[in-house]
Parts: sequence; C-alpha cells; structure tokens
Amino acid sequence: MARSGLSRLRGGLGIAALCYVGIDYLRRISPPWHATLQPKLWLVLALAAICRAPFYPHWSTELRSVLPFLGSLLFMLVALALEATSVHFVTALLGLDWHRTALPLPDTGQWLFLALNEKLPTVVVQVLRAPLIGLHHYLMLFLMLAFSVLFDCVKAPGLGLGARYMFTMAVGRLLRVITFLSTILPSARPWCASARFEIPNHPHPWLQKYYVPYASDPNMIRQLLREDMSNAPIGDYPAEIIPEWGRMKFLVNILRPSSAALSGDGTSWFSTLKRTGGGCNDLIYSGHMLVAVLTAMAWTEAYPGWTSAGIWFLVLHSTQREIRERHHYSVDCVVAIYVGILLWRAINLFWSTKDQSKTLRLKQLAQIEGRLVQAAKDADLEKVREMLYELNNPVQGQNPTKRALWGFAAIVIIFSLGIGLLAFTLTADG
Repeated sequence: MARSGLSRLRGGLGIAALCYVGIDYLRRISPPWHATLQPKLWLVLALAAICRAPFYPHWSTELRSVLPFLGSLLFMLVALALEATSVHFVTALLGLDWHRTALPLPDTGQWLFLALNEKLPTVVVQVLRAPLIGLHHYLMLFLMLAFSVLFDCVKAPGLGLGARYMFTMAVGRLLRVITFLSTILPSARPWCASARFEIPNHPHPWLQKYYVPYASDPNMIRQLLREDMSNAPIGDYPAEIIPEWGRMKFLVNILRPSSAALSGDGTSWFSTLKRTGGGCNDLIYSGHMLVAVLTAMAWTEAYPGWTSAGIWFLVLHSTQREIRERHHYSVDCVVAIYVGILLWRAINLFWSTKDQSKTLRLKQLAQIEGRLVQAAKDADLEKVREMLYELNNPVQGQNPTKRALWGFAAIVIIFSLGIGLLAFTLTADG
C-alpha cells in the first residue's frame, strides 16, 4: 500500500509540471482562464508543500546542506551581478552609432527556419512559433523538482540539489562572461541598443585609439601588422560624461551613462545598470538556453522518465525560437546546449555531497554496530528503530532537537517559496 502511494506521488510530479506549463500558456490563448486557474494551481502546490513538510523525515539531512546551499546562492548572485555589468559594458563600449550600422552576422540556422516556414504545414509552423515556455518556466520547473523531495519523488537532500544547480549556473555564467567579453559580436536585432540603452553615440576612448582607425581601412590594418603599434590619428569625439557616483565612480568607464541617464540623487548608476536586461550584443553563449539545459539535466538525473523527455523537447523548442526570433545566433544556442551538459556532468565529478553522506553513514554504523547487535539480541525493536533512524538521518555534531528541526523546516519552506515568487516576478517578461 505504501509503495503504491509512493508511485502515485512520483507520477504526480510529472503531471504537476505539465499542468504548470499548460496553465501558464493559457495567458496567450485565454487570459480569463489563466487568471482563474494559475493562482489556484500555485495555492495548491504551496499548500501541498506546507502540509507535507511536518511529515518529511529528512530534515536533519537537509540541515547538513545549508552551508553549501547558502554558499552556492551567494556565488550565483555575485556571478549574475558581474554578468549584468559585463553585458552593459560590451554594449556601451562601441556606442549607439556602431549598433545602428553594424550588420547582423550570416546565420544558417535563421535561413533554415525561414525555408522550413515555406515547406512545413501551417499548423506545424504555428506550433514552432508558439511561445510554449520561457525562462521563468524553467526556473519554476527546477523549483518544483527540488520541492518534490518532500514527497520522496527525488532523493534527499533537496537543498543539496539546489546548491549544485546554483553552483553550476554560476560557473556557466562566469564562463559566458569570459566568452562574450573576448570578442564583441553585432546583435541580430540592430535596433535593440537604441531602444533599450541610454549610452553615448560615440565609442569609448579606448576604442577610438585601438579599434576605430582599423575598422574599415585594410591599409591601416597592414600597417598595424607591420609595426605592431597603434600610431593612427584619433578622431574628434565628444568628451566622456563623468557623473558624481561617489564610491561607485569606478563604474563610469564601464556603464558610460549619457546625459539623459544622469540624476542628482547619486543612485543613477543602479538605474543605468537595470536597463541592461539581456543585453543588445550577440552574447555567446545564450544564458536562457543555459538555464533550460541545466533544468533538463537536473530532471534527467533526479527524475528520469517521460517528464524529463518532455522537458528536453521544450528545450529544443526554445532553441529554435531563440534563433527564429533573432534573440541569438544559432552558434549561441548550440554552444549553450553542450556547455550546459558538460558543466553538469563535470561538476558532478567534484560534487562530493553523496560521497560525504556515504562516508558519514559508514562511520556512524561502525559506532553503533555493537549497540545495534545487542538491541537485536534483546528484541528491543524500539531501540533498533531509533538507531536506524539516526543512521538514515546523520547530522554532524550534536543532534538537533525537534523544535529546532521544525523551525529550520519553516525557514526553508518560506525562504524557498519566496525565492520562487521573486524569480517568477523578475523573469516573467523573459
């Protein structure tokens, strides 16, 4: 009976994920139904997690994962802040004039999908164009996967899975920053920078000397190769604007605000940075696709089956939409897919949570072996049950009280639901 109940719960995770994606898509085809059903679904999922939490037997195991979880969260936030600053930098560096005139790169993926639009049935093309899933969906799908540990759908600890996901995300974001800072590529949407950024029209002084003189004159490039020194005359450009940003003044050379972006309250550096969004250069590789692939890898490892296969289908659908809608070139999406897969696999080799858990369990078994054998000889089932529970829920140091575990459980549930709500709010627009 217990096994069949567990089987139903495991199957329910896939159904819940499917319902979440389907109901959220109703905002496109039936907004009234979406407005009615989505709050109810969120309420049901939140209540299910809250009601199940008191009966979750692995809170002491989760407690051991708190420090890796918080460390990974801090690492990811630092990586995202660095990424946001770098995204603005590569756009501001060249100035708006370059973004308006730079031609998009030739992309065979874009050509392929345009050709398929002419060959495939209209219904298939409409499905390919449909915005079935976005960035916030992938984040919510992972959150559902992590919370399903409460129902024994995936192995504990859920915080350990979350820590690994965030750590891998942070490493992927840092590698992405290194990649798109190395060579600046023009956007597939030439109007993007003018619509979203308030930066000067002219290039950064650094580029005025080292890039502009050689950007269009082959003879100047030959001279540069012969001399290996930049001796070209610098054109006449407006002076750079230097606002009073106090301690954040070092960001002036990175964000390059225009006069329209200035304010007298000393906080305009933050309002300038907030306009970054996803950037307006081609940022190889795609950050959206990295999130999608890491979510799919987490589901494949923790919850293999038809649901994981469905999520990979959605990843492929997102890939062709990113290319079709010119958010990224094909190379950005292809690289994001194999980088995401390889990162998840590589970090798993060094992620020692499972090994530490095994080592600790064997150590505790050796400590209680004599008492366990004696309790079995005395037919003291209550004592055997108590020792086996301690073995399956190892905690380093002194065992926490039930009150402490209840307090910890409440904090984890509230904090996780808060993160989910915040992520959904900040990424709902893509």
